[in-house]
Amino acid sequence: MAATRLKKEELHTSVSDPVLDTMNFLNEITHRYPETISFAPGRPYDGFFDVEQIFTHIRRYLHHLEEQGNSPAKIRDALFQYGPTGGRIRDLIADSLRKDENIDVPPEAVVVTVGCQEAMFLALRALVPTPEDVLLVSSPCYPGITGAARMLGFEPTPVQERVDGFHCADLEAALAAERARGRRPRAFYVVPDHANPSGNTMSLRERHELLDLAAREDILVLEDSPYRLVSPGQQVPTLKSLDRDRRVVHLGSYSKTLFPGARVGFAVADQPVVDREGNTALLADELIKLKSMVTVNTSPLAQAAVGGMLLAADGRTADLNTETAAHYGAAMKAVLHELDAQFPEEERAALGVRWNEPAGGFFLGVDVPFTADNAALVRSAEEHGVIWTPMSYFYPQGGGDRSLRLSISYLTPDDIVEGIARLARFIRAEAPGRG
Repeated sequence: MAATRLKKEELHTSVSDPVLDTMNFLNEITHRYPETISFAPGRPYDGFFDVEQIFTHIRRYLHHLEEQGNSPAKIRDALFQYGPTGGRIRDLIADSLRKDENIDVPPEAVVVTVGCQEAMFLALRALVPTPEDVLLVSSPCYPGITGAARMLGFEPTPVQERVDGFHCADLEAALAAERARGRRPRAFYVVPDHANPSGNTMSLRERHELLDLAAREDILVLEDSPYRLVSPGQQVPTLKSLDRDRRVVHLGSYSKTLFPGARVGFAVADQPVVDREGNTALLADELIKLKSMVTVNTSPLAQAAVGGMLLAADGRTADLNTETAAHYGAAMKAVLHELDAQFPEEERAALGVRWNEPAGGFFLGVDVPFTADNAALVRSAEEHGVIWTPMSYFYPQGGGDRSLRLSISYLTPDDIVEGIARLARFIRAEAPGRG
């Protein structure tokens, strides 16, 4: 009997999503050229991690449970058993959000998830139930939201950012266009602070306008903002802290602020949900039902480590990231300084090279005078020893063909100097008439 052979065209269309192929390509090329300097990975800097800290944090959390009067059996259960689907550390997360971000919600409005990616997936599954319902996304955008939408069988509608970032007028126009097509906009996804991939930050005025627009248009805002507390200086208030009408579902992660290996994220979903009998619950309760059929629960051991870290800082995650925020801020300044040094203003104008200057986060965008695709990336790696990410990866329906994303988070100061020098040589070699 012949072995089973499946036809790819008979599998769900998401397995053929070009976004998956491009990200796999990026991983493959990074491993293929290990001697290159890579501005591609958006991962935290390893230098701040200490293995022994994990044990310290878990012990601190267990001591916290003991102080609360839990018996040895209950403490053992808290580590070894599945635990509540909504999470064991909801109270600690709610306390931290109140102290760090002025987001004041009860613990029952928090759902602890397996990274922010699960929080996105659950929110989309709950909020976009039919083909007539629409998710809008600020574009370019984090591909995880695009991939989650496509796995759930729908295509998000992009709202194009301008050079200086998101504008409410563009979202308002997109909402009108969708309604004219007979569709129902349900939510708008945005990274308002130091966005991945653009690095742009939404102004306070634009945040207030977005909340006003959401109320007028009766949509929710999905706020994803993982880079705030690892960025230097005073941050603009979160959309959720400004939200007075429960329009914002705040999606969070401890991957950047604590450590990514924990895979602990959360959703703040305090919106009331009324059933046909008039019973009211929170949107968080509905997300918990969905989670019970996806991951069952978030690892209690990972929650214990995160919980211990939150307890160590009395809930003030920002205090844990004073050094890291300074490090990333210095790295961003170093990259911008080297770009300025490599491309004096006159040459920059002649070549058509431009970049933005984010005040924080991990990313910035660079416009170049050629197509920055996978083939160009291979040439960059092979001939110049430097890797970056094509910005086209982040556009749901095409765009960004002549732009690239640089990540500043994972490199040493020496790597930044040498890496930008290599990048400059590559850009000059690729520029029309210069190669």
